[in-house]
Parts: sequence; structure tokens; C-alpha cells
Amino acid sequence: MSMQQTITPVDGRVYAERPFAGANHINAVLDNVVKAQQAWALTTVEQRAAYCSRFCDALLAHIDEIALELAWQMGRPVSQAPNEVRTCVDRARYMIAEAPAGLAPLDPGAKEGFKRYVKRTPLGVVFVIAPWNYPFLTAVNSIVPAIMAGNAVVLKHAAQTQLVAERFQQAFDEAGLPAGVFQHIHVPGAVAEQLVKDTRIAHVNFTGSVPVGHAVSRAAADRFISVGLELGGKDPAYVRADADIGFAVDNLVDGAFFNSGQSCCGIERIYVHESVFNDFVERAVELTKTYRLGDPTKPETNIGPVVSGKAAAFIRDQVGEAVRQGAKALIDPASFAADQPGTPYMAPQIVVDVDHSMRVMTEETFGPVVGIMKVRNDDEAVRLMNDSEYGLTAAIFTRDLAAAEAIGDCVETGTVFLNRCDALDPALPWVGVKDTGRGYTLSRWGYETLTRPKSYHLRLPAG
Repeated sequence: MSMQQTITPVDGRVYAERPFAGANHINAVLDNVVKAQQAWALTTVEQRAAYCSRFCDALLAHIDEIALELAWQMGRPVSQAPNEVRTCVDRARYMIAEAPAGLAPLDPGAKEGFKRYVKRTPLGVVFVIAPWNYPFLTAVNSIVPAIMAGNAVVLKHAAQTQLVAERFQQAFDEAGLPAGVFQHIHVPGAVAEQLVKDTRIAHVNFTGSVPVGHAVSRAAADRFISVGLELGGKDPAYVRADADIGFAVDNLVDGAFFNSGQSCCGIERIYVHESVFNDFVERAVELTKTYRLGDPTKPETNIGPVVSGKAAAFIRDQVGEAVRQGAKALIDPASFAADQPGTPYMAPQIVVDVDHSMRVMTEETFGPVVGIMKVRNDDEAVRLMNDSEYGLTAAIFTRDLAAAEAIGDCVETGTVFLNRCDALDPALPWVGVKDTGRGYTLSRWGYETLTRPKSYHLRLPAG
């Protein structure tokens, strides 16, 4: 029997393994979820909210166990892992509260002799393919809103964080959610691609790499179903001359290195006005040197390993290539005792004297590395921020609100931040442009992607 393994970045051993689902099991899951959805669609928003609220309570009841599992599965320090669970629950509760507004019937206006309205009806079965880097947060963006909208969900989680799928199942089971409304399966990527083609699937939400996003899109091409894709990122920040430099450094260093830089909206490139460039870089280097790289199961660690030795090799190669092309790496890895070449443990790195001929400034790094470039003015900063295949978020640090809004209007991105970065507000749609993908999640507008409009055009009886 083929097994799905989780190789922990902590020490390289097999941390968890599960058998891949066979064809008979997959068919049974899909048949059951279709049947369950038909009954679930007839429940009220209030009834769904009660189940989803109990799901949130159940997740929180296991927060300490989950935090340790996350450390072993993908390397996030136990000092930080519980916050993902709490934020997951906060985000879920927000979407539960937004459901009445997001799912409310629409009134096109009065028409004499008629009653007209538009209902938001569920799509059916939503297939969620979730990544490992923020395994609860990325998954909950689709799962709870889909269930609140009257859909049923099948979750396929990344092999690296396969236990997260089981934690979702456990929490929904403890919440008493009717059987079949939420189900998870462990399958390889090729089987997941085939499931996209299955007529029992009505919508797919995928978070991951651009190549796999293309594969998912191709798999759905012969079917008239909707597909949500959140793919790569190379998120920029711009520090203007009038910015609070200390505040910008604190936020952008954290935005670059939190979760070992493995965030879709993490800061990977920073453009700093020439008048404050040296001050910014000097402070950023000093702050970076205070990080404590090490075993993520230890409470004193605040930056853990990247997800795998393969990922670390890719990141180190990007930096090494940039240095050979004339860039300067300002952090000595030897000053971090845990940094060991050939392992997932790598020191955070700041690279200067970079330009856009270097992969470290154009290709997604997904690790604890940030390139910093000097710019002369706003126009140059905007040009460089837009010189990317991706567009998820862009951060601007300035005291001038009007200037920030004007710059934001020119930047090709899904979200514009002012004086913050690497964040998500569930009241706003989470959306990307260019190769970052298509579609959006969260907020009351996110419910539009998980429902279809059904029009009622009713001629009133005479008399």
C-alpha cells in the first residue's frame, strides 16, 4: 500500500505517514459528500453558524497539541504556532458573522405586478487543496465560508501537513457537523488533479505554486466549474523618505522572516529612498542578528528551519548566485550556530547591491531572505514594484496618506498596505493579480465565489 509521508524538517525523520486513499474509498467519499450536501443546503444560516462556532471551540480545545504538531510537521516554533490556530478561529468567526450579509437575497428593485429577487445558492461540493506553509489559515479561508454557504467540502491537504486535515475533521466531528458535510482524503497530486475532473466536484480552491495552479486550471478546462487559485508571490515594500524608519524596520524585518519567510504575502524585496537607505539597512541588519534560529520545539526559538533540505538548497543557491553577480550578503551565517549547510536550518539573510537581473529580486524565494534596493523617488519605486510576474500585496511606509493612496493606485497588486505588511484582514477580499492567481476569498464578497445567483421573477396573481 502506498503511503503519504511527512518528513519533519526538525531532524529529517518520518514524523507521520498515512495510506493513500484507494479508488473505492474516494468514490465512497464523493458519493457521501454529494448526498450530505443536498440535505445541508436546506439548513438555515443560523443552523450552520451553530455547527461552525462549535468547530471553532473544538480547535481551540486542542491548541497546545496542534502547536507541537505544527512544529514537527513544518518547522514553525512552538512559541508562534498557537497564534495560527487562534487567528484561524478568529477568521472563521468573522466569516460566520458575515454570512447573513454575504448570503442575503438581492433586491433588484420594485416592478409593478411582480416579485423579484436573487438568491445566493450553494455550488455543491467544494474541493479544497491546501498548502503546508500556513496550513490552518489557508484552508479555513475556503472551508468555513463554503460550509456556511451551504456547500459540502472535501479537503486534500499537503503531505507535509497532512495531520492538519485530520485536525479539521476532528473539530468538525466534535462540533457534531452532519456526517459527510466535511470530509478529508489523503491522495497524491496526480489523483487530486483527476478529482478536479470529477463531475461530483462543483468548485475547486487551490493554494500553492504557479505550475500546479496551471495544472488545476487545465484539469478544470473541460468543465464549466469555477476555480479559485492563490499562487506565487514576490511581495514588495517601499520605504519613503518621510517614513518612521524604526517602525518600518521592525515591521518589514518581521514581514520578511516570520515563518522563516515561508508566507505567500511575506516581504521578499524592499525599495528604500536613497536618503534613508543606509539608516534603514543598518537597523535591519542589527535587528536580524537578534533572531534565535534553532529547534522549533524549544520555546526560546523564534525562527525555525525551512520546510526541507531541498527548499533550503534552492534558497541558498539564489543568494549565492546574487553574490556572484555582485550583490552583498550582510548576515554571516556562522553567527547563527544552528545554521548548517545542507540542512533546513538557515540563518535569515539581507542582500544589498541587488537589481532585477538577479533571481533573488524576481523569482519567489519562499525563505528567510530579503533583497533591499535604493531608489530615487516614488516613480522608480512603483516601476520596480510592478516589475514582477506576481501581485498579491504591496506595502508602503510613509507619513503621507495621500501619497500612499496615489502610489497604491499605480501598483499592480491585490492589496495595498500602509505602514504594515504580511497581514490579512478578513473584512477585505483576499485577492491577487497576474501570476498570483484568480478569484478571491474572505469578506462578505468572498461568498460570491462560493455561491451562484438564482433569479426569481414571479408574476403576482391578479386581484
